[in-house]
Amino acid sequence: MEIKATAKINLGLDVVRKREDGYHDVRMIMQMTGMYDRITLEPKKGQPGIILKTNLPYIPTNEHNLAYKAAKILMDEFEVTDGLSISLKKFIPVAAGLAGGSTDAAAVLKAVNKIFRLGLNEEQLRERGAKLGADIPYCLMGGTALAEGIGERLTPLPDMPDCSILLAKPSISVSTKEVYGALRADEIENHPDIDGMIDAIKDGDLHGITDRLANVLEDVTAPSRPIIGEMEREMVQAGALSAIMSGSGPTVFGIFEVESNARKCRDELRRKYPAARIFLTRPCGQGGIRRGK
Repeated sequence: MEIKATAKINLGLDVVRKREDGYHDVRMIMQMTGMYDRITLEPKKGQPGIILKTNLPYIPTNEHNLAYKAAKILMDEFEVTDGLSISLKKFIPVAAGLAGGSTDAAAVLKAVNKIFRLGLNEEQLRERGAKLGADIPYCLMGGTALAEGIGERLTPLPDMPDCSILLAKPSISVSTKEVYGALRADEIENHPDIDGMIDAIKDGDLHGITDRLANVLEDVTAPSRPIIGEMEREMVQAGALSAIMSGSGPTVFGIFEVESNARKCRDELRRKYPAARIFLTRPCGQGGIRRGK
């Protein structure tokens, strides 16, 4: 079985408070994109165990990989005696704020459920996914959604209007744990207008969405990494309606109404930042259905 695991961006990311258990309550507008990893799974009858291979030498292939963990949690629970071979071709940058590991895990949960006929519905898969990572329940749902709690409480929203999304991942990595550790939730003064963005999404108002793009984690990540602000300014100067950092970073994305402007900006960023990874994509609805062209 071959499946795609699509990357997400955060149109809006607000942190409401730090909880007593150390986690943070958030309100986020999540959006799937057309960038994806490709995963091939093959059951191995009579050969117990999980074998994971990747195209990148620095990606772990054991229990430290979320895709491996996702397969194992279901196979252990349902006492699957056959084995599983997983081939993971990574295209989504690692440690980039795009939920690359989480979306791989979500795709594997769906595939293992189907391959071994476990009979779990999406809600049951989300319950198990939440034990592995806060973004996994959303990655199981996809499309456009409001995520609350630690990210596990989801409210589906209408598809955002079609547009071009330019993603730029600088040649640096960021630890989500370190970013949240440095955040002072009680000192946040400017909270994103999440409710206003929800209204804009329901109205199909692209400008209403881009006017409200905001991410409180950028105040933690960006000051010591000036390339984030530089890339955002380049995108806006090239015609992006707005540009912000996704998740804990360092990936920056810009939303363009005119695709030719996005293409020109992509080419210029690739020239100016040869070590960065630059992608041009579009929003995806639930089920990984790509909007537009």
